[in-house]
Amino acid sequence: MPSPVKIDWSKVDQPEIVFQRFSSRRSQVYGTKGIVSSSQPLATAAGLEILRKGGNAADAAVATSAALNVTEPSACGIGGDAFCLFYDAKTKTVQALNGSGHSPEKLTLDHVRKRGINGHYIPRTDLNSVTVPGAAAAWVDTVEKFGSGTLDLSEILDPAIRMAEEGFPVSEIHSRAYNLSENLLKTASPNGDEMLLESKAPLVGQILKLATLAKTLRALAEHGKDGFYRGRIAEAIVELIQSKGGVMELDDLAKHQTSFVDPISYTYGGEVTVYECPPNGQGITALLALGILENIQEMDKVKPLLEMEHNSVEYLHTLIEAMRLAFADSGYYVADPEVKHVPVKELLSKEYLSSRAKLFNPEKTNPQVIHGNPVHSSDTVYFSVADQWGNACSYIQSNYAGFGTGAIPKGCGFTLQNRGGGFTLKEGHPNTLKGGKRPYHTIIPALATRGDELFLSYGVMGGFMQPQGHVQVLFNILRGFTAQASLDAPRFCIAAGADGGVAESANSVVFFEDGIPEETIAKLREMGHDAHVLSGFGREKMGRGQIIQRIVDKAGRTVWAAGSDGRGDGHAAPQI
Repeated sequence: MPSPVKIDWSKVDQPEIVFQRFSSRRSQVYGTKGIVSSSQPLATAAGLEILRKGGNAADAAVATSAALNVTEPSACGIGGDAFCLFYDAKTKTVQALNGSGHSPEKLTLDHVRKRGINGHYIPRTDLNSVTVPGAAAAWVDTVEKFGSGTLDLSEILDPAIRMAEEGFPVSEIHSRAYNLSENLLKTASPNGDEMLLESKAPLVGQILKLATLAKTLRALAEHGKDGFYRGRIAEAIVELIQSKGGVMELDDLAKHQTSFVDPISYTYGGEVTVYECPPNGQGITALLALGILENIQEMDKVKPLLEMEHNSVEYLHTLIEAMRLAFADSGYYVADPEVKHVPVKELLSKEYLSSRAKLFNPEKTNPQVIHGNPVHSSDTVYFSVADQWGNACSYIQSNYAGFGTGAIPKGCGFTLQNRGGGFTLKEGHPNTLKGGKRPYHTIIPALATRGDELFLSYGVMGGFMQPQGHVQVLFNILRGFTAQASLDAPRFCIAAGADGGVAESANSVVFFEDGIPEETIAKLREMGHDAHVLSGFGREKMGRGQIIQRIVDKAGRTVWAAGSDGRGDGHAAPQI
């Protein structure tokens, strides 16, 4: 008889407040109206401005997203993609939006091979890696589908447009990312100066204006999707890509559409339902890991996870091995479901998860686990918004790798993503490159409910770290950490640091963040883990997260509790 997993809600509802539990001096942020948590303070302020004007969580999320395009273009932008999950407090339902773009219709394996690309992936700087940018349409459709209806798009984009026109001081971590990419911006296209300061990457605190980006945002605000996917901006995108050997055409942009999809979910412990966007995103990886972990415990292969010491040898080994099993499946099966069937129901079935859990060895790593996930790291922004009516919007956007290709369409002020690097160039693989297809996508927002009531709106940005982060911070919350402490806690990341290719073995590199005891890591090495420690800026591989948790006080009132990752520049702030 399986032993059911149990959650001690007394610890979750009343988390222990420990001064400086981990290496952060941040306190959790509380509010009773709206709240915004993002990786840039100015973007958080933009979201709050919209909440104060009567906008809801979706309206404020788009304002935050556009402001992040201005203040953190090294990780996201209108030239990239976006996904969101929206919790509707009236209907108590979760809805999903897939704002990822397709490859150009004329892009083929043969075209790529003729360009001398013989590896498994399109190089990040090759403009054949540019898929149709989906973020612009995602903003418009988020407002139209989930927005309050009290504010129009021009009002929602106004804070971002003002910052781009008037200038803003560049933050610390973003300044470093800018400096690392200065040469890329200068060489990827003739238009690098549009995003530089006197032909140089801006330094910390310097005021940067992005005048051409402001014009792009204004075109979207005034003309909707046609302002981006048709006319001047579309023509500039196509002209640049074709000048560099790409095959994107105006029709590829004109026919782009956002997809509204049903989220996928897994209920852990019979009480907490975690929602993710379905494939072509990798959110299913987190759900697979949760299901495998639950089955491992039910089989009594290990004692309950929440009774283990946090980040102990036993705890870390169990989570790492479950993540490897999960990536083995998602790395192979996740593809564009419009082109290739993805067996989501079968993968998340009790029978299949149980069969995967049987492969777990509590004593050592399993060398037979073969997973085919690409191991590029990437830069992304995740943010979360909740409003006074109880709605929440979990939102994520990305250029894929940093500034993406680094190529700037003339007069547009943004870089084009290189999301096509997520395709494999292996013939016969479900995720094989094909024209008009969406690639395997790393960016994933998350939501969790208790029953049908909102519990968490959260996410952890950073390539293939994202599903790993979703699992780790969720278990931190369930063991009684605050939202802030859950983000501050040291993390692990499997297959996060390689330069590319396919990670074939269960003994692939696993990185541990500085703060996990060396004796713990030494014991994990003895169990077969190829363990390495990250410190300083190397910790960026662990991603950056945001969490908004809904707490109900004794009078039944909603209190928002939010945390913002200290690995980023941002913060959480409440509406008053």
